[in-house]
Amino acid sequence: MSIAKKLVGQTAAYGLSSIVGRALNYLLVPVYTAVFMPAEYGVVSYLYAFVGFFNILYTYGMETAFFRFANKPDADQRKLYRQVLSLIIGSSVVFTSILILASGAIADYKEYTAQEQNYIIWLALILAIDAIVAIPFAWLRLQNKAVKFASIKMANILVTVGANLFFLVVCRSIYLGEYLQELRPLISKIYDPDFGIGYIFLINLVANALLIPMLWRELSIFRFEFNRELLRPMLVYAYPLLFMGLAGMVNEVIDRILLEEWLPEGFYPAHSNEAVVGIYSACYKLSIFMTLAIQAFRYAAEPFFFSQAEDKNSPQTFALIMKWFVIACAFIFLFISANLEDFALFLRSEAYREGIMVVPVLLLANLFLGVYYNLSVWFKLTDKTQYGTYISFGGAAVTLLFNLLLIPVIGYMGSAIATLICYFSMALVSYLLGNRHYPIPYPTKSILGYILLAIGLVWLALYIDIENFWLRHAFRMAACAVFLAIVWLRERPRFLKF
Repeated sequence: MSIAKKLVGQTAAYGLSSIVGRALNYLLVPVYTAVFMPAEYGVVSYLYAFVGFFNILYTYGMETAFFRFANKPDADQRKLYRQVLSLIIGSSVVFTSILILASGAIADYKEYTAQEQNYIIWLALILAIDAIVAIPFAWLRLQNKAVKFASIKMANILVTVGANLFFLVVCRSIYLGEYLQELRPLISKIYDPDFGIGYIFLINLVANALLIPMLWRELSIFRFEFNRELLRPMLVYAYPLLFMGLAGMVNEVIDRILLEEWLPEGFYPAHSNEAVVGIYSACYKLSIFMTLAIQAFRYAAEPFFFSQAEDKNSPQTFALIMKWFVIACAFIFLFISANLEDFALFLRSEAYREGIMVVPVLLLANLFLGVYYNLSVWFKLTDKTQYGTYISFGGAAVTLLFNLLLIPVIGYMGSAIATLICYFSMALVSYLLGNRHYPIPYPTKSILGYILLAIGLVWLALYIDIENFWLRHAFRMAACAVFLAIVWLRERPRFLKF
């Protein structure tokens, strides 16, 4: 039980930068939806969908491989760190150079302007920086320096959010003469309204570049070293994770790409396909709290699971962690879905809110994704990462199939449903395979019971129509309270021991 407490503490520490920081970053959603039209926001979402794929390609599983090999007995952690970082720096330079050289051809294919071609170049530089700093961040996690990790992540997000608010809110308002008109001549020298979404890309580039001096102490211990014999087993371990990551990214972002390319023109008469991507992406952002919970958990869980691999009680610990993880995520799903009317207000324009009903489906989908991440411990600890690749490729096939089938029929709701089917299928297959190769006594009935309870309460909250505003909100909060009460009654004896 003390081991589980340790994981909770680490999750809280690592999650501070993610939950608090991303919550601040979430403030940009109403800014973007107020300043940019759906078609403009659609361009940002479309390009960043490809960034997801390239982030996986740039690190090709070496971050996880570093954790795995650095936790082995008698491992020279500093030597491994230098070897992996040398490899990542070299490959990042190559990949980014290729992207910059190809930016013109990509822009021509998409019929982008010269300014939009710059977005591709800036994203290529962002990708290189992200890949390089991933290894120093991994070093901080390995050394259990959660506070420094969280502080740097938070500083990065504060710079990003602050710069976006300055240019897109303060400068824009002064330039349009909404207030402080006497400052307009000064603001005109640093703000150009025609630059538009370019501010999003450029600000991200500058903020990411600032990570390098913030991580200078970790980078200062770097020396270029390349030992093929040392790296070969790490690459063998990592390459299935690369393909697994790429397949997983298909599940995460391919819907935005397919919506633009596969949605029949005129399906939504009032919107272009780019605008539809913008609407769907903005609504997808409302599932961020589930994503944050999963991300915070993963930061702490991955090194934790590896460190506990040899403990004889680890299966029971992993089972306990899974149950409480599902309880927390089920409540997030319930609370946001039941109060969807209020969360929709973060989307400042009515044009974005029309897609709001995809949010409960996406929240539930991400809950099952979190379950899958928990279940994946079996193939990582047994070094059978090829199974993760098989599962991820199966999930990618499901995602592609159902997107292609459903998008022409029900539009962006088809993408949300495809995501749910994919993540549920991956969790189920991983559970069945895990029982065969690395049995863990998960309380399956209890876990499924809490998920079904949350789904039932969401259905009641959304489909029982109460006209009075206060009664409607009281009923929805009561649904959330019922879930917590049932959890408390069932888990109280074990919770008090915990």
